[in-house]
Amino acid sequence: IRAAYTLGGTGSGIARTIDELKTIVDSGLKRSRIHQVLVEECVLGWKEFEYEVMRDARNTCITICNMENIDPMGIHTGESIVVTPSQTLSDEDHQMLRSAAIKIIRALGIEGGCNIQFALKDHEYRVIEVNPRVSRSSALASKATGYPIARVAAKIAAGLYLDEIQNDVTKTTPASFEPTIDYVVVKIPRWPFDKFTTADNRLGTSMKSTGEVMAIGRTIEEALQKAIRSLDIDKDLGYGDWTREQTIDLLRYPTDERLFAVYRALKSGFTIEEIARLTDWDPFFIKKIRLIIDMEEKLQSEGLNKENIRNAKRMGFTDERISNFVKKSRRDVNSYRRKQDIVSTYKMVDTCAAEFEARTPYY
Repeated sequence: IRAAYTLGGTGSGIARTIDELKTIVDSGLKRSRIHQVLVEECVLGWKEFEYEVMRDARNTCITICNMENIDPMGIHTGESIVVTPSQTLSDEDHQMLRSAAIKIIRALGIEGGCNIQFALKDHEYRVIEVNPRVSRSSALASKATGYPIARVAAKIAAGLYLDEIQNDVTKTTPASFEPTIDYVVVKIPRWPFDKFTTADNRLGTSMKSTGEVMAIGRTIEEALQKAIRSLDIDKDLGYGDWTREQTIDLLRYPTDERLFAVYRALKSGFTIEEIARLTDWDPFFIKKIRLIIDMEEKLQSEGLNKENIRNAKRMGFTDERISNFVKKSRRDVNSYRRKQDIVSTYKMVDTCAAEFEARTPYY
């Protein structure tokens, strides 16, 4: 059930029984500005993808980026962990969704930016929603690619065409040039449950997060670990001590602790297939968390050596986290790393994957 003219999924929900249907419809009708709800096919558990599209008055269209929600349908996009570019999408499915996104923005005659969300299962898709405006996902897409969506949309509104607007990062390519991403971006929502301790932390189709963090890395593991630290919640992947039954509950019913529950489940012997079945996550993302655990175990058993520390840094481990596993001080790890000439580097976000020289990239 989707309530008309509300933001953040207010008044919407998924009904599994007639009683739930009545309750959610009643709530949706009250919250909708025009007292209208849409009742439609449930796509619970399907994969969710988003396409950020731009069009001008000459019908020139580009897709700025595509994003994959690690969390499946049934959880609001604003509540989901999102990765860009999409990781588990076949080229065939990507071309299908990209073509659909361009057809939609042209059919609606939108001039400017547009965010289109799809549900996908077994090569079939449903259009979840079209936001003909700059949304929260647009802000993520803009920052992730270095493509100034709001600025370009404003220039289109003023009457310019995409090939007339200069890309401010490269100073050589026009805004009609599709951005290219040669890195991985992970977004994790920030929930206020540490402040509102009595609030229900179950996640669903209504938004409860009050912010989000974004991290860029060369690997998913690196971007994920950077994003978790950026949340500033004093929790790392090792957080949580639950029984098997509690872990199953946390995997089956999404909360703000699901990511940590996946890690704990892997540590306590759950298989990747079991976790995928309980969470509806793609096994690919669970394997990435498994690789982080494998690296931790390697550090514990083999200690400090050049190969281990280089691989750990590539996966986004901090010196402090490495020191916990090798039983040395953070200072010792730091000085050993520097002696081995393993130092921090800052990669460029230049919108074009180094195809053209960028004049004003950010790092």
